[in-house]
Amino acid sequence: MRRQVLSLLVENTAGVTSHISGLFSRRGYNIDSFSSGVTADPKYTRITIVASGDEQILEQIEKQLSKLEDVLDIKKLEHGTSVTRELILVKIRAKDTDRQAILNVTEIFHGKVVDVTNDSMVIELTGHQDKLDAFLDLLQGYEILELARTGITGLTRGSADVKYLD
Repeated sequence: MRRQVLSLLVENTAGVTSHISGLFSRRGYNIDSFSSGVTADPKYTRITIVASGDEQILEQIEKQLSKLEDVLDIKKLEHGTSVTRELILVKIRAKDTDRQAILNVTEIFHGKVVDVTNDSMVIELTGHQDKLDAFLDLLQGYEILELARTGITGLTRGSADVKYLD
């Protein structure tokens, strides 16, 4: 099974995310990650979807998405020709004696402590999924109270394949 990251440029209309997720559920495809946000032009939204499957399933997903009226452009975000990132927020139980060690690991990964209380810390970290997974592996000795991941978002490198819309 292979993972495919797709970047969709869609019209920013009510129900567009429902149409896209409905396409996946009707056909029994799974979405590993889904993130969306308005672009520089508020008429359009960029949606990044990560899906898994064999070559035939991934090809069908792309073909079915391209048939949707609101989908204006689809790009495969391949390793090496694109930039992808994910954001995580991790709440860790942190006693006074643990804080410095947690802070040291956070600094190595260029993370930020965004909240501290008497018994916990919240850390923000962005990067490639492998980096985030490595960070979480190093925290295994600590109790992770909560974890939130945004899902992958990304763009292709360069300007050759930019879609200009009126």
